Amino acid sequence: MNATEQVRFDTLHAQMLRALKLQGKAHKTQQGYVRAVRRAASFFDRCPDDLCAEELRVYFADFLESHSPSSVNIERCGLQFFYRYVLERPWNWERIVKRPRPQRLPDLLTREQMHGLLGSVRKLRYRVFFILLYSTGLRLGEGLALQVGDIDSEGMRIHVRSGKGDKDRYVPITRQLLLLLRRWWQTHGHPRLLFPNAVGGPERVRATTGTMDRGGIQAAMKATVRERGIRLRITVHSLRHCFSTHMLELGVDLRELQSILGHAHPETTARYTHLTEVTAAQARKRQGGLMDGFVLSWRDLA
Repeated sequence: MNATEQVRFDTLHAQMLRALKLQGKAHKTQQGYVRAVRRAASFFDRCPDDLCAEELRVYFADFLESHSPSSVNIERCGLQFFYRYVLERPWNWERIVKRPRPQRLPDLLTREQMHGLLGSVRKLRYRVFFILLYSTGLRLGEGLALQVGDIDSEGMRIHVRSGKGDKDRYVPITRQLLLLLRRWWQTHGHPRLLFPNAVGGPERVRATTGTMDRGGIQAAMKATVRERGIRLRITVHSLRHCFSTHMLELGVDLRELQSILGHAHPETTARYTHLTEVTAAQARKRQGGLMDGFVLSWRDLA
């Protein structure tokens, strides 16, 4: 874009950042929304403050060809925010591009298959981490961010800080999981982190400020799935899907599960009812059944 357009865009860019902060949007949300406006500016090679509805249709028609439904949704929300809160020109977005509603259901393992998978993870740190995610439904980033002080042994719960949407929540834990996490922490003794970066000797691990590597975690899951001969598309995030489905099978109430998972809308949690039969019951009482029959072999095999 030319110099005049660039000056106008820079001004609007600053206004958008301010509006995002004033609306209390999470940092990742701010990044995604601003990126959407930048992409539109690059696509048209001008400041996107004067785009018409037809130009936006052309843009999204092109965007849909190369991006996932979730990316399209972020792009739509980012531009919608820009026009509503920065330009104060609300569009009828349903006439431009509808909010993507993917109907795909995740691949799942049975509880028995999950126990076999967890027991086959070669490195102890990954095995414990995967057991934590499956036993609580935490997201990968939420598990990595856990600190020693976030484990409430009296309340038998975990304090998840700054989860998706920059929201805190409490997640119940069982006695079995509490003892497992305590024993795991004793193997490294880091003063703050529950899953510190394991590179180096004991002193270096206790002094590190970083957590385990995400890439290593994903690679460990991929290798274990391959070794087990599992043909389904199982990833680290599948542990959360399996937790949700198995909890419903064990009789957990849908509203309680929504609170545990940190879903803002009940419709998000309700999608798991398509995968199982649901009956009403208390969550914490049933949660202990997730790991029944699984015995942890306390050996680091790698």
